[in-house]
Amino acid sequence: MTGPRHADRPSHIASHRDGSPLNPDMLEVAPGTAHDAVQGWVPELASEEELRIALEKAFDYRGDITITLRDGSKVEGYMFDRVTGPDLASSFVRMIPSDSTPRRKIAYADIAALAFSGRDTAAGKSWEAWIKKYWETKASGEKGFGLQPEALD
Repeated sequence: MTGPRHADRPSHIASHRDGSPLNPDMLEVAPGTAHDAVQGWVPELASEEELRIALEKAFDYRGDITITLRDGSKVEGYMFDRVTGPDLASSFVRMIPSDSTPRRKIAYADIAALAFSGRDTAAGKSWEAWIKKYWETKASGEKGFGLQPEALD
């Protein structure tokens, strides 16, 4: 015995049989990931746990971060990887510096401060705007609508 197929649901049958375009607001979608608004945030790094939490948020961040090292030097760039070990000395982040210097591997133990300094390039409603434009273009009968990126302001 099987359950109803997704295509057999009344809301989908009506939209397919009468030829009307699909309404993207009515489509079933998996829930997205909620991203914290951390752009401009400078977290307190008073404890090991706070440092680990801040670096996890930095890994999920889609903009540049600035790390101040214990020796006073700063590294600004995109954090593309991190490895968490049992202690701070064996945990590290890997970054692509924004000044085009080679990639850096920085131990958590060497981090004195962290700032979410760059613009979050994926913030906002760009996905929703793209979907709306896609469905409007499709409904008007225009051809050739593709995955065109929007200009960053």
